[in-house]
Amino acid sequence: MIPVLLILIPLLTGLAAFFFKNDKNVRLWSLGVSLFTLGVSIMGLSLKDGAGPLAFHGEWMQTLGSSFSVKLDGMGQLLCLLNAIAYPLVILATWNSSYKKANNFFALMLLAQAGMMGVFLATDALLFYFFWELALIPMYFLCSQWGGEKRIAVTFKFFIYTFIGSLLMLIGILYIYSHTPDHSFSIESFYNAVLSRKEQHTVFWLIFIAFAIKMPIFPLHTWQPDTYEQSPTATTMILSGVMVKMGLFGMLRWLFPVVPFASFQWGDFITSAALIGVIYASLIAIKQNDLKRLIAYSSIAHIGLMCAAAFTQNISGLQGLMIQMFNHGINIIGLWIVVELIERQFGTRKISELGGLAQKAPVLAVLLVIVALANIALPLTNAFPGEFLMFNGIFSSKTNYYLWFTIMAGIGIILGAVYTLNMIRKVFYGTTNELTNTAMDIKWNEKLALGIIVAIIFLFGIYPQFLLNSTVAVTDTIIDKFEMLNNTLPKQ
Repeated sequence: MIPVLLILIPLLTGLAAFFFKNDKNVRLWSLGVSLFTLGVSIMGLSLKDGAGPLAFHGEWMQTLGSSFSVKLDGMGQLLCLLNAIAYPLVILATWNSSYKKANNFFALMLLAQAGMMGVFLATDALLFYFFWELALIPMYFLCSQWGGEKRIAVTFKFFIYTFIGSLLMLIGILYIYSHTPDHSFSIESFYNAVLSRKEQHTVFWLIFIAFAIKMPIFPLHTWQPDTYEQSPTATTMILSGVMVKMGLFGMLRWLFPVVPFASFQWGDFITSAALIGVIYASLIAIKQNDLKRLIAYSSIAHIGLMCAAAFTQNISGLQGLMIQMFNHGINIIGLWIVVELIERQFGTRKISELGGLAQKAPVLAVLLVIVALANIALPLTNAFPGEFLMFNGIFSSKTNYYLWFTIMAGIGIILGAVYTLNMIRKVFYGTTNELTNTAMDIKWNEKLALGIIVAIIFLFGIYPQFLLNSTVAVTDTIIDKFEMLNNTLPKQ
């Protein structure tokens, strides 16, 4: 029942939050609920994959061959844990931020969490699609109602992108469903669907486009920087820390095992696009003067590298990707928290208007430097094991272009260090100016949120074995399924 609880707790408490009238009460309610969800998620970590409490199967729409089937496996455990950790951190860090109709804001945030939990847990394709949409709808309203001045135009663009992607994915799901041996939406039936190589190509692009938009990767990334910039920072933290992982997760769970031949055939093309995006986004990030847009392009670069690792289709690349999805989420939330604290205190995100903050806010400076160094995968930080495994996976991939891909990935990593260290230097070091001369250090709740992130950074940087153990079974299953299906494909 643990997977059901992970969905029901934020879903029901989110609906209840609409009826709160007092801002402080709804914040306390949301924080308490998120901590309860985190406790349930940690409980799920203590059980081995395949244990009874980690799976649930119930009737839903039997006439269509769809059931309410959810399961918490190793990859799901990590992503549900990321989702569960993110919410109390975001609520703590933004405790002093004011929202008009705060009850609606926090209610929609919790509903988005329920949707994302469902995406990471669903083992029925129709149920997966249902939760995919459930996660997106609250985000649309959060961005359009609490965003910046250009929120309407930006949110409309975000909606169009995601709507087209979702529609294509639904068509792909229905097409696979029609080719299942028992006309079922279950994940086992989808894995056993009989698709010719030509059909696999069609299905691959129908579904991959939806996942590529969600990540996003080049050239389907154009909605992301504007949306991150205009959304309330709390929403941006969830979007970039958790929601973008839905696309990567979808590829591993619902794309590669179903259409292995097409995934292999298009791997070099998509890896090339993803790595071009890494370099492109990194170069743009170097030139940014807005902290939000810098981190937005940084996120595109990191996700591009993860997408490239996914298509290596070897154990090193896939396992590195899985643990990096968790670690990137933690680190990027830490960076967004710092941006929120700076903007709230100074009323600006422009790098050129800041400087010398380390003299006035030393605690913030120390915590930011640690998070930023983790973002560029410094050894002993949590991102290093995952990035090393992904880099090794790209170098070891079964492609004639492995050397070029490795060089491109290496250039992206170097450029990441350039814009990150440049941002630290300009914002936190040097001399103070008229704006930053009156800076104050962060409050206890903000120190707590960033302190927890720093603790996680060092914990999984020094001892990543827990993350590796959690993902090894899922990695082996994906590799075995891919190879088995690839060897039994019909020719036409």
